[in-house]
Order: sequence, then structure tokens, then C-alpha cells
Amino acid sequence: MKHEVRMKVNGEELVGWVEPRRTLLDFLRDDLNLTGTKKGCDLGNCGACTVLMNGKPINSCLVLALEAEGREILTIEGLSEGTTLHPIQDAFILHGAIQCGYCTPGMILSAKALLDENPRPTEEEVRIAIAGNLCRCTGYKKIVQAILSLSEKR
Repeated sequence: MKHEVRMKVNGEELVGWVEPRRTLLDFLRDDLNLTGTKKGCDLGNCGACTVLMNGKPINSCLVLALEAEGREILTIEGLSEGTTLHPIQDAFILHGAIQCGYCTPGMILSAKALLDENPRPTEEEVRIAIAGNLCRCTGYKKIVQAILSLSEKR
């Protein structure tokens, strides 16, 4: 049996029909075709599925779509404006903070949540904010540098 769910995704009010056990991750990827949100471990350990719910980073693989009722969801697709990248996306490119790119959407959204709450974080605060996002390629140094470069410009 499917249930109606209403939420705002990337600024757009949406109504969907989901089974009670359907995760927000699967709803975003399969029903809304927002495939920038990655499916990694499906256990909440890797952070590849990180999206912002009401401005806070969450593992969308651990949240049921029905739990997003009435909430605002931001995915990586909603961060840029048309073909203009968000400054965080630009910083990741400029600092070489991406390699395979699988963790990048979650890292960027975690960085956005941090910078929205704390425009001038310390290196330790950046590392804590991205601790739920695993990267197997970069070693985090360039990711941290990219995020810190934005805090200097604010």
C-alpha cells in the first residue's frame, strides 16, 4: 500500500506516492531521477547518500521517504543555479578535492551545512563536519583545503 508524501525538493513542492519502507534515497534516485545522491553502503556508514533536510545533513539511506513529509530537501542537483556552480562546487574543483567523485555530493552538502551555520570554521570543525563522509581517494587534505578556502572569503 502506498502513502502520499509531500515535501519540497530543491525548492520545488512535490507530491509522491511511496511504500512505507521506501527510503528517501531510493525515492530521490528512482522516483525523482536525482541520481547525484549516491547509494554507497546503504547502512549509513559512508555518507555518499548525504542530503540536507531542513538545512541539516542526513544519510538519506537511513530515512524513510515518509519521514520527509513537509520537510525541505536539498540534493546536489539543487545547489547550482542552472549552469553556474555553487561556490563550494567551484572550490572543490579548484583545489582538486575530487577524484572519482563518488563521495563529492555528500561532502559538498555537508560542507554547505557547516558553512551556513559557521561561516568561519576551524580546520578541526571542518574535519568534524565531514567525518560522516568517507573518501577513499583524496585523503581529505584537499577537501579540507577547499572548504577552508571558502571560510576565508566570507
